[in-house]
Amino acid sequence: MREVKSIIDKNKEVMIIPDGIAVIGNDLKVLVFNEAASRITGFTESDIIKKTCKKLFRNCKPEVDKLMQVFENKRTLANLSINISGKSGKIKNVLASMNPILRDDKVICVVLVFRDTKEMQSLHEKLERKTLEVVDQRNKLDSIFNSRIEGTFTIDHEWNITSFNSSAERITGYTRKEAVGEKCWNIFNSSLCRNGCHMEMTMNKGKHSIGNELEIISKSGQKIPIRVNSAILVDNQNKKIGAIETFVDISDIKNLSQHLDEKYKYENIIGKSKKLRDTISLMESVSQTDSSVLITGESGTGKELAARAIHLNSPRRTGPFIAVNCSSFVETLIESELFGHEKGAFTGAVKSKPGRFELAEGGTLFLDEIGDISLTLQVKLLRVLETRKFERVGGTKTLELNARIIAATNKDMDKAISEGKFREDLFYRLNVINIHVPPLRERMDDLPLLIDHLLINFRKRFKKEIYSLSPQVVDCLSKYGWPGNIRELENVLEHGFIVCPGNTIQMNHLPQRLVKDSKVSKAGENLVADPKNPFGSAEKQIIIDTLNKHLGNRNKTAEELNIDKSTLWRKMKRYKLL
Repeated sequence: MREVKSIIDKNKEVMIIPDGIAVIGNDLKVLVFNEAASRITGFTESDIIKKTCKKLFRNCKPEVDKLMQVFENKRTLANLSINISGKSGKIKNVLASMNPILRDDKVICVVLVFRDTKEMQSLHEKLERKTLEVVDQRNKLDSIFNSRIEGTFTIDHEWNITSFNSSAERITGYTRKEAVGEKCWNIFNSSLCRNGCHMEMTMNKGKHSIGNELEIISKSGQKIPIRVNSAILVDNQNKKIGAIETFVDISDIKNLSQHLDEKYKYENIIGKSKKLRDTISLMESVSQTDSSVLITGESGTGKELAARAIHLNSPRRTGPFIAVNCSSFVETLIESELFGHEKGAFTGAVKSKPGRFELAEGGTLFLDEIGDISLTLQVKLLRVLETRKFERVGGTKTLELNARIIAATNKDMDKAISEGKFREDLFYRLNVINIHVPPLRERMDDLPLLIDHLLINFRKRFKKEIYSLSPQVVDCLSKYGWPGNIRELENVLEHGFIVCPGNTIQMNHLPQRLVKDSKVSKAGENLVADPKNPFGSAEKQIIIDTLNKHLGNRNKTAEELNIDKSTLWRKMKRYKLL
């Protein structure tokens, strides 16, 4: 029997599941009974070992006959459908084979191998379900992988691409079939490939990278700026098997950034007057610092334009520019808007919400109309500026403020401080650098440049060929006080563009409030030649046309007419053009 036990021991791992194995000696006693046999029949080893095998075949005479046939004929019987009796007396149908073990040409025992057909069917069904679940999960993962906005690919230790999603195909122009198996540098063609790129750091040092920007060359040869993240790729045993990278096409962001850079260049702040030049010079200096700035000036002078220009020309230009109009919120809401709030902090706070201090992380927070906030909020704002720390409304966690503060107001702050409406200590915290944007009436030399700039913009916007203003309109605009500053000038010219049917804006195309306030004579409108003084009529028309050409600029008009400015003034007075 040692031989039988040796065979059993050598094949122990094979016999664990799913097959039941019983070794029956030539005296019909059971010598070996494995765990699977016990599971199928319910008999334990102590129940069956050294007991007659007829316990397994109660009321199953055909099965005993088959067993005896094996002993007698020394031949294996396979794929038998037989019945065995379980410990409970319940008969089970099993699929079995009976294999004789010979010694000296005599059968010393028979190995009975059997499996429960119902159990196997159940295992098969479970395996099939699990297989379908795995396939379904794989399909879901593939769908997620290919539906990502980010291009995603993986590489192995040899830098061969092993997966390549749909977004990666779209951005690079290469198909998955073309990319998989290729070295990553053959697909991306960046100047950094094999020259210290982020993936080298990830692969060689095991460090992930976030937000690196580089330029790749697509299949069509187009240069595409991308922003990438990379990380080590590991298997389910946490073994390093390569790296994964996600990347996004930032062409639109770059284009927008360049557009904003162009729009908010200091050179694009229209005007050449000394006051404006002094203001722009100060803005250029301030933009390179991180100090708090207070921009003062009347409504409509372009304080937010100045704030954006400072931000977009500063080291924080890649961070957000968050603008808050402090006068547009009721007092009970402005604190939540700035500091944020936690869920349940007040009625209606159904979920936590970050405030503008948090949203401006790494960028600039622009507090417009700062002079309108309450004294209570001024105290809290002062503390934030002093400590650079704050808490959400209803929260206990202290957050760091990492944003530059630029404030603006159209109020007389000295008067507000003397009246006790604004804290002096907060004013000095905000007013580290003061930038005053002059009103339009103090830089009327810039009016022709502003008009010309707005005419160009409105021609593009309204698709109308309006290139000039009548001399009377120019004179009217130059004498107007402009309480609404540049914003009002823009409104007036937009009104003129809308109602003007020709290519020159006339007095009747202006808003009525301007016409009523104007003291300009309308004698020059619809000019009719004076037959008694044809020379005077012609001279008057030439002056009008030249003024019109230069948008009312008398210096340029006098220069083109080759006369002195005082002479031009006398002629304009004579022809009632003043």
